[in-house]
Amino acid sequence: MAFFFTFMAQLVISIIQAVGIPGWGVCGWIATISFFGTNIGSAVVMLIPTIMFTVVAVFSFIALSMLEVAVVTTERAKHFYTPQDVPVTLYSDADEWEMWKRRSDPVLHIDLRKWADLMLVAPLDANTLGKVASGICDNLLTCVIRAWDRSKPLLFCPAMNTAMWEHPITAQQVGQLRAFGYVEIPCVAKKLVCGDQGLGAMAEVGTIVDKVKEILSLHGGFQQS
Repeated sequence: MAFFFTFMAQLVISIIQAVGIPGWGVCGWIATISFFGTNIGSAVVMLIPTIMFTVVAVFSFIALSMLEVAVVTTERAKHFYTPQDVPVTLYSDADEWEMWKRRSDPVLHIDLRKWADLMLVAPLDANTLGKVASGICDNLLTCVIRAWDRSKPLLFCPAMNTAMWEHPITAQQVGQLRAFGYVEIPCVAKKLVCGDQGLGAMAEVGTIVDKVKEILSLHGGFQQS
């Protein structure tokens, strides 16, 4: 099984691949925010957590021994961690351009979308939400999302200040993502990073992990314990 983990504009994206899962195609593993499958018996999931501890927590929830992980980070996400803190392969926008030099060279975001079986974006901030809803793809993360195979699951976890969450455009944009067939893991009310109290915090890690397990089990890629 492969698990893709991502931090949106402010975090990192990683892919985890778990091998030997009955009923799944073999997946090569690459770093980007998508879920891929290649006919070998693996499942791929993508997660986009808010802070590094979330990554560690998610890994501990889902049998890490069955997974291989790769991380895709946005430029702004680099402010929240150091590469040494991430125990997996890291990819960023620069890797996209370094791979592609001329016609017929590999295109990272396309390789990633082909490889993953499931994609999880957590957190999905207001800026990237607007980009995805509008089809904008100006970095590795949003390119993977734009190219995503909609026959495969894509889960997203909105996270933003309450004032931003309550803006009328947010409901429209979230509705657009649902219309694309993406699965929302709703935000919750709690004390936010800015100190405000209200709706807009990313769902708890346990909730996210349970939803990922549920989706994978529906596809035969994860056995609920």
